[in-house]
Amino acid sequence: MTALIPLVVILPLLGAAGALIAAKRQRIQVVVTIVALVAVMAVSVALLINVDASGPLLMEVGGWAAPFGIALVVDRLSALMLIVSAAVLLAVLLFSVGQGMADGDSETPVSIYHPTYMVLAAGVFNAFIAGDLFNLYVGFEILLVASYVLMTLGGTGPRIRAGVTYIVVSLVSSILFLASIAMIYGALGTVNIAHISVRMGEINPAMQLTLHVMLLIAFGIKAAVFPLSFWLPDSYPTAPAPVTAVFAGLLTKVGVYAIIRTETILFPGNELGNELLVVALLTMIVGILGAVAQADIKRLLSFTLVSHIGYMIFGIALGTVAGLTATIYYIVHHIIVQTTLFLTAGLIERRSGNTSINRIGGLLKASPVIAVLYFIPALNLGGIPPFSGFLGKLALFVAGAQHPNWLVYAVIGAGAITSLLTLYALARVWNMAFWRRADEVEQYESQLLAQLTEAPEDNGGAEAKNTPALMIAATAGMVALSVALTVFAGPLYALSDRAGENLNGPSYYIDLVHPEAVD
Repeated sequence: MTALIPLVVILPLLGAAGALIAAKRQRIQVVVTIVALVAVMAVSVALLINVDASGPLLMEVGGWAAPFGIALVVDRLSALMLIVSAAVLLAVLLFSVGQGMADGDSETPVSIYHPTYMVLAAGVFNAFIAGDLFNLYVGFEILLVASYVLMTLGGTGPRIRAGVTYIVVSLVSSILFLASIAMIYGALGTVNIAHISVRMGEINPAMQLTLHVMLLIAFGIKAAVFPLSFWLPDSYPTAPAPVTAVFAGLLTKVGVYAIIRTETILFPGNELGNELLVVALLTMIVGILGAVAQADIKRLLSFTLVSHIGYMIFGIALGTVAGLTATIYYIVHHIIVQTTLFLTAGLIERRSGNTSINRIGGLLKASPVIAVLYFIPALNLGGIPPFSGFLGKLALFVAGAQHPNWLVYAVIGAGAITSLLTLYALARVWNMAFWRRADEVEQYESQLLAQLTEAPEDNGGAEAKNTPALMIAATAGMVALSVALTVFAGPLYALSDRAGENLNGPSYYIDLVHPEAVD
């Protein structure tokens, strides 16, 4: 079974190579990339079944044992992230194929898009199975290169400007991460995560704190936590719809995943728990206040993306099994629901020509299917019972209430306010874009323009287009998957609980990867 682990990275890279070779044969590219992602999903399911039944798996690349060799580790958390990521990447790929079939390759040039998309997938999967910090760094860098190419597809001015901002911020994060790795290696003589956990006690507390903070800042930029999230709302919405969707759903969660590993293996003990609680509170409030001020749907969703990262940081900051369990469940929920909403925003933009609620009306009558596809995940993200958004938030609040102090209660209160304001912002989109009649748009436009912020690069919209069935089907599949999170909440939460128990201290990870380090 361990032989399957590297396949989650090798298969997308082979898919990228195959798509590049078939650069002038669009159908072959599509088939190659879809087959690669389906294969990764199958491998990920097999890995999850195995690790859930028999415990985590370790592969030592080349037969070199840790800490000298490259360790690839799959436990319940990483296997679950692999499955969810593969599902999202596949759905977004189908969405983009439908868009490409209708429009040609003006938005997503096929010869570039498919190979780069597969490289992005390889970077995501590599980050989830990395057993040492340098391999994790490599995964992040693969993401960075591929995401910059995808973000600037089409070569428009706004996309290039957003891409420059994104690449500069990401490079700062990468440099900080690389400096942290160098300092850790200099102090401890290893970059293996398990070995670092054992040896960390050998250096003085001040250096430990410095390394801890440096890693959290590096990962916090990638996760878009406040105040390191300033780059996201202006960067993501400018990209093509499928690219924005996969960025919003997955890339920030790779940063959250790295923070989980940092807090549970490298620096267990919740030393910076209170500081993370403050960060979680500010991320929630600042993000959602930005969302309620937006007229552009994609920018609004980008701000809600930032605000809901705060819930995940809250669960991590609690440092308990209950908190980690709720965080894992909420990560799965948010990846799927946020991706679905961005895909729906792409459908809205295609149907109406823009994504500003100042200029859209009558979509409920004009396109009831899109209305339904928006309505369900909007209720879910807003935390309406019995959807997974409500279940995840409730689990986080209950986990916090088990370890009460004034700061935890403050974050719970901020979480409740954030949930209400999320529902308000998404309901306003429904009211203006779907429920309002098309002939009422001009009547309300001047009033709303004085209250809401348009996108910086808003040019009044583009020509409306027909919506291909494949784009609708891909979005509908994601909506169905988001509903399944509620229908199968019991088994999923039980799996999250078992994953959370694994994360309760680094001993299980050390025993698997480098048991000799304990001696």
